[in-house]
Amino acid sequence: MELDLTSIHKLAAEQNIDAETLDAALSEALRLAYLKTPHAAKHARVELDERAGTLTIWAADEIPGTPTEDDPHPAPTIGEEYDDTPKDFGRLAASTARQVLSQLFRHAEDERVLGAFADQKGKLITGIVQQDVKDPSNVHIAVGDVEALLPRREQVPGERYRHGERLRVFVVNVGRGVRGPEVVVSRSHPDLVRCLFEREVPELASGAVSIMAIAREAGARTKIAVKANTDGVNPKGALIGPGGARVRAVMENLGPEKIDIVDYSEDPAKFVASALSPAVATGVQVISEKNKTAIAFIHDDQLSLAIGREGQNARLAAKLTGWKIGIESAEAHARKVAAEKAD
Repeated sequence: MELDLTSIHKLAAEQNIDAETLDAALSEALRLAYLKTPHAAKHARVELDERAGTLTIWAADEIPGTPTEDDPHPAPTIGEEYDDTPKDFGRLAASTARQVLSQLFRHAEDERVLGAFADQKGKLITGIVQQDVKDPSNVHIAVGDVEALLPRREQVPGERYRHGERLRVFVVNVGRGVRGPEVVVSRSHPDLVRCLFEREVPELASGAVSIMAIAREAGARTKIAVKANTDGVNPKGALIGPGGARVRAVMENLGPEKIDIVDYSEDPAKFVASALSPAVATGVQVISEKNKTAIAFIHDDQLSLAIGREGQNARLAAKLTGWKIGIESAEAHARKVAAEKAD
């Protein structure tokens, strides 16, 4: 039966699909199509001849074995092959070939997208906001000819995404979704802030300064702990920049979100005290290193600053350090110690 294999191979080659892959997929699809035809043989294979532009279905029947005393239920044998190409198979074959090409083209496109974004996971990219009326809960971000997905869970509360707006996003995942390749991006991920600083601060790229921890409540506040790896470098100053230029450039990408930059320390007491900035702790008592619990003592006039609105400052300090932090009045603690000494 005739089939224009030359044209099919030419179309596949334009999509960088090799002939061997095409022939294997086409042969299997045609074999399965044949098996659905009336009176099809149980065993069949497809032979494609590109030069002649033909396909042939070679079928073979099962020949029952002769039972013996030693083998009462012998396995059947396969008889000789014969040409069993259905006379009306042409239309079905052409339709099958179109389906196979379509599937291979989609797979090739999926591989192209996945290959292009495979090394972008964990990085910052810039795209154009594309609203989709059929998907109002998510935001689509056009990056070249690929649309990344900004799901609701990765959006910043209160942030508005306008159609056509250029937006920097953090790539959280690249993989296969139900409908093909899926690039998931985020505006709320803490590492979005890290990547924004890496673009602005040469000392981070050179390794002179390191970001040791980030705690973020997207849209409201972020705390960053930094340390210097080179003598003479001020890590907080490096991130703030001359006249605050670097931190201001980052904040322009985050809207009204505030950023606290604090010094990291291997000493838990020092790190906890630093994390509670802008409040100043007069001291920190480590209760249990095993359970990572500590109490910070704060002057009465700074207690509300240490706790923050709705507990935000204390909550972010705990996230940043990984410690459970109790906050007590420094004056009340001093009176308690004095009373104990008097007794």
